[in-house]
Amino acid sequence: MEKSTQKDRPDYISNIGTLATAEFSGINGTNRSILVRKNLWIELRDGKVNYISPENEPFPTEFDQSKVFDACGGLVTPGFIDAHTHPVFAGTRQVEFVRRCRGETYQQIAAAGGGILNSVRGVRESSEEVLSKLIKKRLDRFLELGITSVEAKSGYGLTIDDELKSLQALKSVADNHPIGVSPTLLATHVVPLEFKNNPDDYVDLVCNELIPLAIENEIVEGVDVFLEEGAYNLNQARRIFQAGHEAGLMLRIHADQFTAGGGAELAAEFRATTADHMDRTSLEGYRLLAEAGVTIVLLPGAVFFLGLEEYAPARKIIDAGCRIALSTDFNPGSSPTQSLTLMMTLGCVKMGLSPEEALIGVTIEAARAIGRETSLGCISPGYQADMCIWDAEDINFIPYAFGDMIPEVVFKNGQCAARRGCRMKAP
Repeated sequence: MEKSTQKDRPDYISNIGTLATAEFSGINGTNRSILVRKNLWIELRDGKVNYISPENEPFPTEFDQSKVFDACGGLVTPGFIDAHTHPVFAGTRQVEFVRRCRGETYQQIAAAGGGILNSVRGVRESSEEVLSKLIKKRLDRFLELGITSVEAKSGYGLTIDDELKSLQALKSVADNHPIGVSPTLLATHVVPLEFKNNPDDYVDLVCNELIPLAIENEIVEGVDVFLEEGAYNLNQARRIFQAGHEAGLMLRIHADQFTAGGGAELAAEFRATTADHMDRTSLEGYRLLAEAGVTIVLLPGAVFFLGLEEYAPARKIIDAGCRIALSTDFNPGSSPTQSLTLMMTLGCVKMGLSPEEALIGVTIEAARAIGRETSLGCISPGYQADMCIWDAEDINFIPYAFGDMIPEVVFKNGQCAARRGCRMKAP
């Protein structure tokens, strides 16, 4: 896909064959569905959507045609939002993939010193400059795939200096990149080797020193913890949540991925922003998350890539009243993919979602998962003009053409930020 220049900022997008975006209904707009409209055009102003024409309204001929982007009858959706990513790493872990192909489990590899600790070594040995170059390359790829905003975690440093280095590298790239980034401190990813025999002391360090420093440096919006056997226990996760809550950060948790350990209940108690994975959560846990208004971020890529059989029961989760987002869980070990369209396919095939529910999960619900649902994830007047144009007649084709769907054009804040060099016409 070709990168655009600054002049690719049209005032209008014409000749839209189909527009598919979230529609709000119910009390306080809590019910979301996809509104599909045909044959229309959009006016943009100051990086936002200003006006959406009625269906079949002719595009005004008196408008300056040099400021018109012709969608060529394509499908337009909101820009996708990836609400759970780990892009700050150096080095890959395909050797572990081969070991899993030979029968070892993720947990066995981690217990032998691989897994997350393998990536920790890479980050500790890398400079901020090296990490920044790697992050930029990954954000560029996200943009090409139609992802216009991401939540991005640290978590492979596991020292004060290396976690701050990771977040600072992320900020330095985000400040100069079209993609919107919501940074999360995941210093409690696993217990670092230096604190193997006294993990509570490390939790003290994170709560009392690292979180305040990250806030002071204005490089963090949320805090995360991995509650799982081999990582952190319920009491330690509670302490991280308490410190994050007192600091005013969004609260996130990796939990119930391999075993149910009380993560759903903890997230509900603190009314966390998100609860992620939730593959082994009880029905009562889902009910509590629904009552607390916690968004569940489903990560089917990790289940698929680790060769597991038990996907999160999305149908039961929705029936329990929960809001769900879909994410790649992009990371070097358990889900090294940046394709949200592939996650949509897995959500439909393995989790029982409809294509409409999958699209909601990567747009408006994902926006909610990063605290930006009033500005992102929807094509509506006043929302940021983050949009994708697809060579497709309807939204069903996106998960149907699995592994092969890339948008023709990606707009970020009303600017053509990436394109495939195809038939779409720039000003």
